[in-house]
Amino acid sequence: MIPVDSESFLAIVTAAALAALIGGLASRRLLVPVVVIEILLGILIGPELLGLAEPDAFTDFFASLGLGMLFFFAGYEIDFERIRGTPLVLGALGWLLSLALAYSLGGLLALAGVVLSLLFTGSAMATTAIGTLLPILGDAGELRTRFGTYVLAAGAMGEFGPILLITLVFSTKSAVSNAFILVVFVAMTVLTAVVAVRGIGRGWPLLERTLETSGQLAIRIAVVTIFALGTLAASLGLDLLIGGFVAGVITRIALKGREVAVFESKLKAVGYGFFIPFFFVVSGIKFNLSALTDDPVKLLEVPLFLALFLVVRGVPALLLYRRVLESRDRVALAFLSATQLPLVVAITTIAVEEGHMRSATAASLVGAAILSTMIYPLVGLGLRAGRAAEAAA
Repeated sequence: MIPVDSESFLAIVTAAALAALIGGLASRRLLVPVVVIEILLGILIGPELLGLAEPDAFTDFFASLGLGMLFFFAGYEIDFERIRGTPLVLGALGWLLSLALAYSLGGLLALAGVVLSLLFTGSAMATTAIGTLLPILGDAGELRTRFGTYVLAAGAMGEFGPILLITLVFSTKSAVSNAFILVVFVAMTVLTAVVAVRGIGRGWPLLERTLETSGQLAIRIAVVTIFALGTLAASLGLDLLIGGFVAGVITRIALKGREVAVFESKLKAVGYGFFIPFFFVVSGIKFNLSALTDDPVKLLEVPLFLALFLVVRGVPALLLYRRVLESRDRVALAFLSATQLPLVVAITTIAVEEGHMRSATAASLVGAAILSTMIYPLVGLGLRAGRAAEAAA
């Protein structure tokens, strides 16, 4: 039996609810994603400040489920049909260039003794928080624009690429062994996708009828798919993230042409209503605030990493999109692509647990990622002010 700290559990779910309330009240004045508020409240109730909650095996279990759900939506919300062609090619090339820049800069930081591992630090810098950006872009009307398509493609590669890295590189197995295991996993998930597409096609009327009943069959099948593929990935020695991501992609393919607003609403209620905020609040509880406040030098790493995020993800946007976007839109794409958070939290957590990153470095990276989520979308959308409406007109 896993011991349950009921007081910590209550503090976490209360913080998650309070974050949604604050986010709702502040949405008209400040463009601050609710995930940032969740992490900040987690820090507040954590052992270093108010001491209302502490991480344990029970909360870590629910946080892991939230991480799986988070990357399910990362896979589900990527419309590969829309971003195929030039946007996807540029997104892939841009991420590869970002990875080269990140590893080069990570190598320099490692030589200077600032970080322990160029691999983990570089990989964390080469990410994009597309799941965090989607609601912001939607509210700004950018998802319907040509510019929004390029942002989606760049963001998709900024999440999918690092997930593959985590799977292939951040493991104790050899690269060849990991590649073979990944091929097996892909083969099994393709088979699952084929079965899902055919099954949904024949049984959708039944699934649709249950959406307004206590059975909720469609939602239960989606949840089973998420955790079944997560379990399969874990049993093969892969990371939970790729299981959740692939489950999202499969669900999107299976529902192609049958997207139902009520289905997405109910599924998001399960994920964003409990599991995903639980992960971010727990991440805030684990945040090593004293590592930054006790050492002014470590505190200076936060703006350093914030600037490096923009260099790593921004330079490809400025160089590769000259033929498809004008200069102002390329700068906006650079800032939006440099918005990071979920994968930075995931990668730094793995790195610290395996001894490849100091806790203080992880805190600096996460702190910079929080600031990037608060600042960069504001700058990017500010540069696009009025253009989304013009494009839609």
